[in-house]
Amino acid sequence: MKITLVKKILADGSPCAKCRDVQQKLEEQDLLRFIDQTLIADVRDEQSEGMQIARQYSVERAPFFLVEEDGRPPQIYTVYFKLVKEVLQKIAVA
Repeated sequence: MKITLVKKILADGSPCAKCRDVQQKLEEQDLLRFIDQTLIADVRDEQSEGMQIARQYSVERAPFFLVEEDGRPPQIYTVYFKLVKEVLQKIAVA
């Protein structure tokens, strides 16, 4: 399983507030260790990796998580608590 976190950088160059909050929650709950990759969706650069992934999966909210498992289509999570409940809690106890 591969989990990618996509965070947004706003037009003024600052990180989005919700992205900061989610990052902090991941750190506080010791769940950041399960995130394999973090990409930045920089609204000032349409070619940034995060913007490309957002377009590819038609995601307009940030932050979001892309969960990839062998043999299954990628899952997109735009709600942090849903990701924790459906994915992170299960791998944390495994």
